[in-house]
Amino acid sequence: MNDARSGRVPVGGVLGSDLVGVVVRGAEGGGGPGVGERVVALTSGAFAERVAVGVGELAVVPGELESGRAVGLPVAGVAALRSLRAGGAGPGKRVLVTGASGGVGRFAVQLAARSGAYVIASVGSVARGEGLVGADEVVVGVEGIEGAVDVVVDSVGGSQLVAVWGLLAPGGSVQSVGWTSGEPAVFPPYATVGPAKSLSSFVIDSPAGQDLAVLAGLAAEGELGVEVGWRGSWERFGEAAEALRGRRVSGKAVLEVAG
Repeated sequence: MNDARSGRVPVGGVLGSDLVGVVVRGAEGGGGPGVGERVVALTSGAFAERVAVGVGELAVVPGELESGRAVGLPVAGVAALRSLRAGGAGPGKRVLVTGASGGVGRFAVQLAARSGAYVIASVGSVARGEGLVGADEVVVGVEGIEGAVDVVVDSVGGSQLVAVWGLLAPGGSVQSVGWTSGEPAVFPPYATVGPAKSLSSFVIDSPAGQDLAVLAGLAAEGELGVEVGWRGSWERFGEAAEALRGRRVSGKAVLEVAG
C-alpha cells in the first residue's frame, strides 16, 4: 500500500514486497532452494501468482512455521531488525519504539527486548498498547517518558519525531523508518546544536535473505510473535488497504492466493 501511495511503483505495476510461496523452478546453475520448497521473500512485485526472486532475497520457511505468519516477516521484520542493529540496541541501552502497535513496531519491541535492552513502546491509544510483547513500559505518545533514551525506532514522524530527538542521550540515534503522521517535523532553533547524536534515514537497500532466515527461525521456535490482524483473499485487497489506512488492524494484513 505504501508503494502505491509513494509513486515508487508506476500505475499498472504489480505491487507488494512480502511473499511466501513454493519454488516451481530452481535457480539457473544450481544453488538456492529446490523445487517444492516453501520460501519467504522480500522482493518487488510480490502480489503476483508467480514471481522471479533472487536467491539472496529469500529464505526457506521452517516446517513448524505457518505460511500466514511467515509472510508477515519480510518488510516489517527486516526493517525492525536492521534499524535496531544500525542504532546499536543491546544490553544496557534504552530503546524507544514509536508506532509500536504497527507492523515494524511490534517486531522492533520484541527484537529490542531480545537484545537485552530496556524497551519503551509508544502507541496512539491505551487500546493499541494491549498485548504488546517485550515492552518494559507502554506509553501513549511520548510525553511523560522519564530519562534519556539511546535508540529510537520512529515510524510516526512529524511533531513526535521532534519530541523524540529531544529525548536522545548524547551519542544516541533515531532511525526514521516511516512517517505515518503525514505531518512536517519543525525543529525549534538550536535543537540540533549540542552533544553529538544522530537522525538517520532508513531503507532496506540490500538482499534480505540472511536476515529473513534469522527471523523465520525465531518465529518457528516461538521466540518471535507475528501478529496477523486481518486475513483474506487477495481479491479483497481494497478492503485490506482500507482497514490498514483506517488503523483498524493491529499488526499485519495477509492476502491469500488460491492454489
